[in-house]
Amino acid sequence: MLSKRIIACLDVRDGEVVKGVQFQQLKQAGDPAELARRYNVDGIDEVVVLDITATLEGRQALLQTINAVAHEIFLPLTVGGGIRTEEDAAAVINAGADKVSLNTAALQNPLLISNLAQRYGSQAVIVAIDAKRQNDHFAVYVRSGQTDAERDAVDWASEAERCGAGEILLTSMDRDGTRAGFDCELTAAVSSAVNIPVIASGGAGGFSDFAEVFTSGYADAALAASIFHYAESSVAELKQYLHKQQIPVRL
Repeated sequence: MLSKRIIACLDVRDGEVVKGVQFQQLKQAGDPAELARRYNVDGIDEVVVLDITATLEGRQALLQTINAVAHEIFLPLTVGGGIRTEEDAAAVINAGADKVSLNTAALQNPLLISNLAQRYGSQAVIVAIDAKRQNDHFAVYVRSGQTDAERDAVDWASEAERCGAGEILLTSMDRDGTRAGFDCELTAAVSSAVNIPVIASGGAGGFSDFAEVFTSGYADAALAASIFHYAESSVAELKQYLHKQQIPVRL
């Protein structure tokens, strides 16, 4: 059985890591390179850097920040935010990213997924889906969670896989920053519909939340921010906890 991955997320605005609740009320949480350096030592499996205002501001991701983070870690680095073209993707990969995360642009132009997968391999292309409960389904939101894309999250994940995506980064907007636990119903619905890894995001509050999303949510990886940024929980302790729960992790 493949090991479950623990991923640290750095949401970046103006070169600083920030964290909020349900995509709002953003507060500074530290320097991206310094946090990345700590995670590299602590035993995190991967790091994701999301430039959360790049799309809204119509610009590329902050290449200087990407380069600084890449120099601090010897782990897979994913970068998202403001990647609208193949040239944008090439720029972040040249700056040190191993994978690119596409969100708004992928919905607007699914061919971008296919082109990047052909150029770099599917393993380097992640499609990020920000989903919110809406009546009897999960709706996709774009532009940093501000716009209803009028797409079903499960259907869009399936289409993204067909286009060549190698992973799905699935964020529950309802749980984001709440520390109320991952939305296992959402994660399980998407995980059951695709044959590529699903990264659960949004709601991590304690060790048991990770165990639940790996077992009940069928997630292949779990991403968190707050509980790691503020040094409330050790990555090593989390992995030991999961190991004792017989959940395979890299120790």
